[in-house]
Amino acid sequence: MITILHWLTGLILAIELPVPIYWFIIHGAVGFWRGRGRMPYLIAVAAAWGLGGWLLYRFLRLELFVFIRPVWAITAGAILLLSDVAIFAIAESELGGRRLVGQAELSGSGELAVRGLYQYVRHPRYLGMIFGVLGACFVSGSPRLWLVSAIWFLATLGMIAVEERELRTRFGPQHADYAKRVPALLPFRLRWHD
Repeated sequence: MITILHWLTGLILAIELPVPIYWFIIHGAVGFWRGRGRMPYLIAVAAAWGLGGWLLYRFLRLELFVFIRPVWAITAGAILLLSDVAIFAIAESELGGRRLVGQAELSGSGELAVRGLYQYVRHPRYLGMIFGVLGACFVSGSPRLWLVSAIWFLATLGMIAVEERELRTRFGPQHADYAKRVPALLPFRLRWHD
């Protein structure tokens, strides 16, 4: 069972860690990429998973599973990893694979997703990714992975801000209304009181 969990951890890290790089490339220059066919996907995938894969191999390969982990950490990690898989499956069924890889952004079309998971949070897929990476940290216990994940988390928040800007441009008042009603990542709004 632990071996399967380690494989799932490695797979999720290999998939999730490069995602902010991919989306920075797509969202950061969406106007430039529109109308250029498959080239944006190829460049973004090569840059994100080429660089991300190299970084994962270079900095984390030897350290990922050398620590003895308490049962609570492995259990929490497994729950978070499986939550990522479940959220991905639901988001893919609600949006379709083409929208998940940026077809709507690159075509400048599509409708604002506001049903299913998207009625609770604006970015359920990123929430799932955060669960997956956090789960990998719990399973592995690697201090280096915790550090990489903290940097990744900040990059993900930055990437969400870039995506929000693109969505505001594309959908205007419809997105502004949606953003007022639905929180970005957590299915509740934090309220600060004096």
